[in-house]
Amino acid sequence: MIINTSINPFTTITTILAAIGAINWGLVGIFDFNLVSYLLGETTTITKIVYSLVGISGLYSLICLGGVLSSPGAKDAS
Repeated sequence: MIINTSINPFTTITTILAAIGAINWGLVGIFDFNLVSYLLGETTTITKIVYSLVGISGLYSLICLGGVLSSPGAKDAS
């Protein structure tokens, strides 16, 4: 299994949502196809909720990454 189940469920969910967002942006960039809008409709309330959750998940992932990089066990890049 790719997902580490030993971490908390919130982190797992946000990682999955961030990955969905990344895949959707890849589809938009390469094929000009927005999967979220295709499945849920253009500018519907549910589409806006999905985009908001994906954005929050991306921010949470960056915060977690910052915590990992600044932890005492992280290797110094210099």
